Amino acid sequence: MAQALRFVCSHCRRAIEVWSDGNPYYIDESGTKQYAYHPDHERLALCVGNDTPHLCLACGAEFQVDSRAPSTECPECGANELTEMYDIGGRRCPYCRAGEFTVDPDFICIS
Repeated sequence: MAQALRFVCSHCRRAIEVWSDGNPYYIDESGTKQYAYHPDHERLALCVGNDTPHLCLACGAEFQVDSRAPSTECPECGANELTEMYDIGGRRCPYCRAGEFTVDPDFICIS
């Protein structure tokens, strides 16, 4: 089961929606990454890695970090101020730098 949350900046109101399970993937016969999501348990059983959404707190870049090739640097600015997007609650907003992200209590999804 996966849960989706929406985080909203307390100042600029920028919203980010993210699922708790990231983007699990398997590699198909041709060597291509294929994503699998709940409730497709057969495809999920094939998964060998997970692309997890991340946010750079220095520049605001949004990108995936592959569990099989983890990175600690932002691909845009090179900073190491990264956080998983599912864990941005309470973090300073990199877009306006004046607010912090809080969970939108009116937006919670379960799959």
